[in-house]
Amino acid sequence: MVQNNYLLHVEHLKKYFYREKLFSSDKEPIRAVNDITFSIRRGETLGLVGESGCGKTTAGKSILRLIEPTSGRIFFNGINILDLNREGLRKLRPRMQFIFQDPYESLNPRMKVGEIVGEGLEVHRLARGKEKDDRVAEILGKVGLHPRDAMRYPHEFSGGQRQRIGIARAISLHPELIVADEPVSALDVSIQAQILNLLMDLRDQLGLTYLFISHDLRIVKHISDRIAVMYLGKMAEMANGEDLFRRPLHPYTQILLQAIPKLDPSGRGQKAPIREELSPDSGDRGCLFQPRCPHAKERCRTEGPLLLDHGEDHFVACHFVS
Repeated sequence: MVQNNYLLHVEHLKKYFYREKLFSSDKEPIRAVNDITFSIRRGETLGLVGESGCGKTTAGKSILRLIEPTSGRIFFNGINILDLNREGLRKLRPRMQFIFQDPYESLNPRMKVGEIVGEGLEVHRLARGKEKDDRVAEILGKVGLHPRDAMRYPHEFSGGQRQRIGIARAISLHPELIVADEPVSALDVSIQAQILNLLMDLRDQLGLTYLFISHDLRIVKHISDRIAVMYLGKMAEMANGEDLFRRPLHPYTQILLQAIPKLDPSGRGQKAPIREELSPDSGDRGCLFQPRCPHAKERCRTEGPLLLDHGEDHFVACHFVS
């Protein structure tokens, strides 16, 4: 039974894509998301971090059914959204929204800002006419834009302003959950902090819950209450943000933290020991990280580790951690 204080609870989520084998009619699976389980409390921000290709964006889109999961269960407010038909999902859509990574590609260049932000209000029959225009003006103000901007086109704005428009579109329907997919990675460093602060202000003002996806641990630490680390479609570690940075337990998390650039004029900063490159087609044979892990043993090659609690809600999937 899903606890009442969790807005989102994901159980054994899988999303496989399939590609044809050469000279064969068989298809082999690409396990983009390979059996992950986690929960997000109401009003909380869970940061989902990992290298490019680890499956974090696919997980975010699967949770909102922007792409259909292969299997698993996804509870939103206690409702398994994978059981919903098309009409049931349409009614639930306003409560779950998505912020896209690229502010240049995610906005229709032929629509004015007012049409982009107000489109959802009309589709879901929440406001029309002057009521919609007033609502759009209010939303633009919340994200730091002027009501007059409703009459302009996306190409007239900077990247940071376009992402504000994307955020305005996401909050226009009074959502409870927002999945933010790398929302600042395409922006200049000087603008990233402004957008992160905006997201945190909106979370406090509107009571939002975030799944915040990023490859940058520094950004995730700044905005997240808890952090989950993904590796090749699986959860490697999950903990409170401060705890994860203070005592990273999984070798992969340790490597990610060591890779964060540091001010070291001597240039003698230690590099993390990595033995081999990614092995994306290793399937379910043992620990997926073992080809790169400096601590790998024979057991790691044959037995996949479980995500276990090692105290203070600090979960790790690693045979090396006792």
